[in-house]
Amino acid sequence: MLLTIDPTSDRPAYRQLADRMRTAIASGDVAPGEQLPSERVIMDESGSARGTVRQAIALLKAEGLIEIEHGRGAFVRRRPPVRRVASDRFARRHRQAGKAAFEAEMTAEGRAPEVEVLEVGPHEADEETASRLQLGRDRKVLVRRRRYLADGQPMELATSFVPWKLARGTAIAEMNTGPGGIYARLEEAGHELDRFVEEVSGRMPSPEETRALRLSAGVPVITVVRTAFDTDGQAVEVCDTVMAADRYVLSYVLPAR
Repeated sequence: MLLTIDPTSDRPAYRQLADRMRTAIASGDVAPGEQLPSERVIMDESGSARGTVRQAIALLKAEGLIEIEHGRGAFVRRRPPVRRVASDRFARRHRQAGKAAFEAEMTAEGRAPEVEVLEVGPHEADEETASRLQLGRDRKVLVRRRRYLADGQPMELATSFVPWKLARGTAIAEMNTGPGGIYARLEEAGHELDRFVEEVSGRMPSPEETRALRLSAGVPVITVVRTAFDTDGQAVEVCDTVMAADRYVLSYVLPAR
């Protein structure tokens, strides 16, 4: 791994150093799970001060390329980001096989999915949620809050809002919704799903999100607000998802017509 620094460059030394290590990781010179050289080795080979090396390491960590194991050093992340394919994850065949979207997604990646249900219960919808769900005067909704993990690593936080008239008395209002999740239960009740509308944005996480997702300093989150519609055009669910940005690649297929 070439670690030389160009003293005539306008680019800060720590960024040059991070560039060299990033290139080595991307090319496979330093493989997933492999340890980066120690601070002392990097200092000696690059002629950099310890502070410069630590800044470069911190930058790579913030980008999600490496993990720091205290007492051992820096290691290239073993797992690449999960590729979330929007055109496939809500396919009906997954529900028919008894798998909710996250379970199907992680199983395909060879990872062990886990869902922690944090809250289930009725609430009054706020203005935005009520508008998305096309609610009238009756704004009562069922709220389901979950944390999703893969191989024990937190991946995302999701809060679903379902009109209370659709959720009341069904497994959607239980801690365990059963095989296929919320969407399978909605379709069993006669609400055949037709389309999903997603709004994607990015921001920095709140302190609570940082703790729940175990985010490194400087790592942002991706927010996805999804509205599910049935074949009658009725909005049957709004899901507000907060995803660790260093753990996902979002893939969309856009028809050219």
